[in-house]
Amino acid sequence: MPEVKLVSSLDGPPDAPVLVLGNPIGTTRDVWAHQLSVLSRYFRVLRFEPRGHGAPGAQSPAPKGPYTIAELGSDVLALANAHGIERFAFAGVSLGGMTGIWLAANAPERVTSLAVCCAALTALPSPRAWHDRAALVRTRGMAPLADLVVPRWFTPAFLAREPAAVAAVVAMLTGTSPEGYAGCGEAIAALDLRPLLPGVLAPTLVLSGAGDVAAPPSLGAYTARAIPGARLAVIQAASHFAHYEKPGPVTDALLRHFRATVAGA
Repeated sequence: MPEVKLVSSLDGPPDAPVLVLGNPIGTTRDVWAHQLSVLSRYFRVLRFEPRGHGAPGAQSPAPKGPYTIAELGSDVLALANAHGIERFAFAGVSLGGMTGIWLAANAPERVTSLAVCCAALTALPSPRAWHDRAALVRTRGMAPLADLVVPRWFTPAFLAREPAAVAAVVAMLTGTSPEGYAGCGEAIAALDLRPLLPGVLAPTLVLSGAGDVAAPPSLGAYTARAIPGARLAVIQAASHFAHYEKPGPVTDALLRHFRATVAGA
């Protein structure tokens, strides 16, 4: 399948080093709003919408799935090429982090530094669960998915304390193309990134939410051990969307990592 031309946006100084941000499945690039104002002071920040993702009227195309992680990663390389970007740092959450691992292992000459946040390496909880979600959204749309996945994205305390912030993410989810979500979900269902980890040569930071049930800290620790020289940081009182639930500590960790590892930052 050919690459898809992704919807994207660039923020920050035109002459700064490029930092690409990858979203979790079922969200838009606005899920990075907390980080953007800080990171764009030091980097040219490229945010993108994966296949079938994005706000209504600004969605990337959603060809019929299933997709593969190689296709999702190749879409990002094509996007970088379209912007004339040869080398870039990459930070991704969940599906975005999975895509980042694939990019760093398969295009090491392009990825200067990597941060992987709350990302699984295989299909969790199981490939069948992801195939079931794909079938659900193709037949019934996105709305039934919210009650299933949103409680896994945030801690109970955040769900109770920040209903407006949660509602904003639910709107991203329900506005996602069902075919785009299903195709990306099928890419996760077929995933096994473990063999790629020793081939990730870029300086790598692994972030885990202490309360993340979808990609627990033990998995973050495995990822950090398997990537040469990688470091692990666990974000307290955060679940799967650690960057959204605890933006301060995550933004600080990303900024320290990339300013230390990206030339010119």
